[in-house]
Amino acid sequence: MKTVKQLIQEIDINEAFYQAVFGIEKEGLRVTSNGQLALTKHPQEFGNRNFHPYIQTDFSESQLELITPPLPSIQESYNWMAAVHDVALQTIPLDESIWPISMPMVLPDEAIIPIAKLDKKEDVKYREVLTHKYGKKKQMISGVHYNFELDDQLILRLYENQTDFSDKNSFRSMLYLKLTKNFLRYRWLLTYLLGASPTVDDSFFTDQEIPQKYVRSIRSSHYGYVNQSEVSVSFNSLEDYVHSLQDMVKKGYLSEEKEFYSAVRFRGVHQAEELLTKGISYLELRSFDLNPFDPFGMSKQTMEFIHLFCLYMIWIDETATEDEIKTGEEMNGLTAMEHPEETSKFQEEGLQLLEQMEQMLQSTNGSKSAYSCIQEARKQMVDPKRTIAARMISGIEEEGSYIAFSLALAKQYKKEAVKRPYNLTGFEQLEMSTQLLLFDALQKGIKVELLDAQDQFLKLTFNQHIEYVKNGNMTSKDSYIAPLIMENKTVTKKILNAAGFRVPAGEEYTTLVDGIAAFWRYEQKQIVVKPKSTNYGLGISVFKQTPSKKDYERALEIAFKEDSAVLVEEYIPGTEYRFFVLDGEVPAILLRTPANVVGDGQKTIKELVAIKNEDPLRGEAKHRSPLERIELGEIEQLMLKGQGYTVESIPEADSIVYLRENSNISTGGDSIDVTDEIGESYKQAAIEMSRIIGAKVSGIDLIIPDPTIPSTQEHLGYTVLEANFNPAMHMHAYVYKGKGRRLTMGILKMLFPELWEMETTNQ
Repeated sequence: MKTVKQLIQEIDINEAFYQAVFGIEKEGLRVTSNGQLALTKHPQEFGNRNFHPYIQTDFSESQLELITPPLPSIQESYNWMAAVHDVALQTIPLDESIWPISMPMVLPDEAIIPIAKLDKKEDVKYREVLTHKYGKKKQMISGVHYNFELDDQLILRLYENQTDFSDKNSFRSMLYLKLTKNFLRYRWLLTYLLGASPTVDDSFFTDQEIPQKYVRSIRSSHYGYVNQSEVSVSFNSLEDYVHSLQDMVKKGYLSEEKEFYSAVRFRGVHQAEELLTKGISYLELRSFDLNPFDPFGMSKQTMEFIHLFCLYMIWIDETATEDEIKTGEEMNGLTAMEHPEETSKFQEEGLQLLEQMEQMLQSTNGSKSAYSCIQEARKQMVDPKRTIAARMISGIEEEGSYIAFSLALAKQYKKEAVKRPYNLTGFEQLEMSTQLLLFDALQKGIKVELLDAQDQFLKLTFNQHIEYVKNGNMTSKDSYIAPLIMENKTVTKKILNAAGFRVPAGEEYTTLVDGIAAFWRYEQKQIVVKPKSTNYGLGISVFKQTPSKKDYERALEIAFKEDSAVLVEEYIPGTEYRFFVLDGEVPAILLRTPANVVGDGQKTIKELVAIKNEDPLRGEAKHRSPLERIELGEIEQLMLKGQGYTVESIPEADSIVYLRENSNISTGGDSIDVTDEIGESYKQAAIEMSRIIGAKVSGIDLIIPDPTIPSTQEHLGYTVLEANFNPAMHMHAYVYKGKGRRLTMGILKMLFPELWEMETTNQ
């Protein structure tokens, strides 16, 4: 029989060898700001745990379980775990954090520790059985489960080039069984490197005592969460595994098959019996402590090292026997109970394993980051003070106690998560409106697939209901033509004008020459020069005084840089408001003031702009922060020139200097929420405009001279400037002044009304 190593080398599939699917399940206790177990209920904002794919509870109501979907890269898995953490930390009460250590804080009396309040009686009963058998305190030990699936194409290629197995399922199961046996034999090395539960509060153990102050991993030792001694399951073959597991349940040593707490679980089936026909789909590796030095419990480098370790377990020629697995379990137990600063009893074997893993990389063109993982592991093998557990000891001693050390980290990670709530960690490359929608979908338990990050395209799924969303608000609820109408400002004006809405007069030009030649029409008028079809306020110049020919020509040049056609319209005096229309309602109205600074009589305009740009709400990347940084480009300098300023001018104290005429947030404007201050007549006008265009979601820009006077059919109180097919929702969520309005949840409610109906029924 050819070995896996021989097969890989013969058919030259080095790249495929490193392809895999990864998933992370991370447990963590909710803790209060004073270090007590949080006894509050699992937040209702997370919806029903029966179907939530990302945020569950484990044993206790106080024990979160955060889950990533299966993903084809470690980077994606890490990003998802970061995002789910953000959602969890921002949703739980402000005075609660997630305990970053596997071993718990000081726990209350066991009678007070709440079992998870689940809908299914059998799930609650199972937890009650565990309580009786192990006690609640041991159930509060948390960790990371690492789901690992070999690439299907890799398995197929290997299968096609061997002759010992007649079906692919059996061959795949052989690979996973080999990996499992060798993992159990050598997992002591992972416990040495990744063990991170060196101590626990004295109150945790009531009837026993750990023989020394610090160990590598309480969780991975016999003091941790392990089955009772009579439980014995064989890994000799898949058949032996299934039958021995069933026998343990039959004899009553296990209440259910899932009570078998092996370091490795075979996954892909509901009952062990199905493994005999369907085979093993993937492995759940369960032996990892939470790493307190990573905000999400496991670092990217650790995830990569575990991947390499798993590959090596199928790369090596030999497969561990039953006796060797027992030896490995004994070595793991001894390693777990070593002092973290001691040299491993098995250092020689550890260094040999790392050397052989490096040889595997050399034979398969391993990446630089893979070599770095091995090199770092080797350093820790030589110097145990570099391991996580040893570093924890230093932190504990420095903070004064295990509790103080752990609580400080919990609060630090909470602070980092809530500091920039408008950015979803792991998905910062997306526009902010998409990030906010993604946050809400993760919170509610709607499955999300990022189809195209650059184009902001998401696939959302609830049960069998699928919706596609672009830019956070472009959905199937809009007709195909609606965005095309709104994209074309000329068409929008004609449609709304024909429907009886007031629009500004103006002309369209398709060449710079034609636009310049028409200057005679505007030399005595207040005008706006803007691109025909672009969004975000780019390329707009506003002349409240009649323009000079030179400035008019320059405004045309700027506009033509953004589009092939330009509009020159009459300037309408009054205040501009953005009405966000969503499914026949106006949940938000924004007053946007143009980019500006307020003088202090000492600083130049350039200096004042720099100071204002220090606001944490302002960012450089377009639509990745609630407000945009103020620029001092050509348009801004043209605006300053019209007021008699330059960037080096020092304006008088308390004088407002505007750097733009257009008030778009994307060009440095300020956002002020006025939803509750604008009358119903204007809201109804915006709703009707959206209906005529055929849009479920739109941003209607109205100029209103006096919003205190209601608009009537006889005396329209507004002029509509344009309708936006991609109205940035983020600028309503986090405003410069006033009340922020979270709109993305409204998008989800429009798309998945059944989810809200279900929540209402269950309350």
